[in-house]
Amino acid sequence: MTQLLQRAISELSKLPDDTQDALATRILADLEDDQAWDEQFAATTEEQWARLSEMAQREIAAGDSLPLEEFLRIRKSGE
Repeated sequence: MTQLLQRAISELSKLPDDTQDALATRILADLEDDQAWDEQFAATTEEQWARLSEMAQREIAAGDSLPLEEFLRIRKSGE
């Protein structure tokens, strides 16, 4: 275990039990989600990546997508 993780756990252990449980639930859900994404990416074939790329390029050409910077700006102001 890294020193940073040990420090985080030490700080978390000082919190009330319900807060610890809430944070633990969130961390475990994040780890589970990361694992699912890793498995999905590993299972994606080159053909599937190529089709996704083609779809994205068609959306861009049709003007059906936003630049990432614009999307993030819209999201931040709309939250």
